[in-house]
Amino acid sequence: MTTGNRLQSLTTQQGQQALAQIRLVATDMDGTLTQNGEFNDLLFTLLSKLKSAGMPVLITTGRSAGWVNGLLHYLPVGIAIAENGGLYFTKANRYPKFLQPIADNHRQLLLQQFNRLRQRYPKLQESSDNPFRLTDWTFDVTGLSLEDLQWMTHNCHENGWGFTYSTVQCHIKPLPQDKASGLTQVITQQFPDLTHQQVLTVGDSPNDESMFDPEQFPHSVGVANVRHYLDTLDHHPAFVTQAEEGEGFGELVKTLFDVIHQ
Repeated sequence: MTTGNRLQSLTTQQGQQALAQIRLVATDMDGTLTQNGEFNDLLFTLLSKLKSAGMPVLITTGRSAGWVNGLLHYLPVGIAIAENGGLYFTKANRYPKFLQPIADNHRQLLLQQFNRLRQRYPKLQESSDNPFRLTDWTFDVTGLSLEDLQWMTHNCHENGWGFTYSTVQCHIKPLPQDKASGLTQVITQQFPDLTHQQVLTVGDSPNDESMFDPEQFPHSVGVANVRHYLDTLDHHPAFVTQAEEGEGFGELVKTLFDVIHQ
């Protein structure tokens, strides 16, 4: 586990100084923008407010390509990264832009690895959105212990695959594929004038960990429910909100605007 990460409040002097630099918010979705698993009216207000203020919001989620393509129709955001950094969509271009090279038989290879895991865990259930995925393979996380997840991580790595999980799903994926590397490519392609010092990353669970790495993104925030995972993370967010889930994101946006308007 990384030492020295202080999980400071956003209202500290360090938090205020960090927020004063921000020009782009890159946020996870489930457990970060949602409240009890749903979008609420406050979220649409917050995203619209950020858009009107010229503060772009980029969603980076583990959800499927098909799901994220539809999502972009309804939320006031211009870009969304799907499948933990595998590809992204923009409002201007509905076709996916891949962030990892994908072989023609990629899905078959992912299925082979899923079947390896099922040899030990025969009750694993493919996620309902798995058929709409292009770069990874997902199954439900419900009922799996930390020891189970650690074994799966090791088995995937032994067979040349990456593995991560969130509050809702487990992901078998290409080894180099993660949110931070995908986000870095999108920033280069879509926001070439921005530095990583000007990007605020936000998340709540293990598949957001790469965005908490200070060597990649020095300014990161965890909504309060990230505390449930701190013992399993090598990288912690630099700051943490008082509230959990979407209410924590609302707290972040309020603090961000307070700093902007000082």
